[in-house]
Amino acid sequence: MKTLSIVIPAYNEGPTIHRILDKIKQVELINNLNKEVIIVNDCSTDSTLDSIEKYKVENPEMHIQVFSHAVNQGKGAALHTGIKKATGEILVIQDADLEYDPKEYNILLEPILRDFADVVYGSRFMGGNPHRILFFWHSIGNKFLTFLSNMLTNLNLTDMETCYKMFRTEIIQSIVLNEKRFGFEPEVTAKVSRVPKIRIYEVGISYYGRTFEEGKKIGWKDGVRAIYCILKYNLFSKS
Repeated sequence: MKTLSIVIPAYNEGPTIHRILDKIKQVELINNLNKEVIIVNDCSTDSTLDSIEKYKVENPEMHIQVFSHAVNQGKGAALHTGIKKATGEILVIQDADLEYDPKEYNILLEPILRDFADVVYGSRFMGGNPHRILFFWHSIGNKFLTFLSNMLTNLNLTDMETCYKMFRTEIIQSIVLNEKRFGFEPEVTAKVSRVPKIRIYEVGISYYGRTFEEGKKIGWKDGVRAIYCILKYNLFSKS
C-alpha cells in the first residue's frame, strides 16, 4: 500500500500546531493511502516541540516523526530535512499554520494516482473554492512572481508561490535544493521544470490566509529574495 509523506516545517507554532495535526488525522486519503507525518522543528523558541511530543503521546496511531534543527535555518532548510527523511511514494508540503486545508490532499493526489502527473501544484487563484480576501499588494506580488517565473521556466502556472506542492517522492529527492528560507518556491519550480519529460499539473484549492497580526511571517524582503532566486535558478545557476 502506498504512503503519502506530509512534510511540515514548524517555527513557533506551539499554540496551534495541534489544530493542523487534527485536520491531517481526520483526512481519509483516496486509494487507502497511508499517511506519514514528518515535522521539522526549526529551533522554535516557544512550546512547539513540547506541543508536538504531547500530541504524539495522545495520538499513538498517527505515524509522526519529529526532527529538530539546533539553530534556526529557515523554512527551506526545514523542508530539505523533511524531504530527505520521507519514505512514502508521494510527498506533499504542508505549512504548520491553518491557511491550507489537508482535506484537499485528495484533489492533489488524483492526477498522480491516475498517472497523469508527477508534480501537482495547488493554486489559490483558480477554481471555485473559498479564498479569504486579504492584501491587494500581496496578491499582486504573488502574481508578478508567478509571471516572472513562468517567463523563464516556460510553464503556465497561476500560483508558483503556493505552499501546496505535491511530488512523486523520487523526483523531489533527486533534486539538489539550496535555498534555506523563502526562496524554496522559485528554486524548486525552476529545477522541477527542467526534469526531462516531467508532467506538472495544477488544481484549485481553498485558502484561509492569515494576517501579520495572526502570525503571517512573509514580508517584502522575501519577495525581493524570490525575484533574485527566480533569476538565479533560471538564468545563472542550473544546479
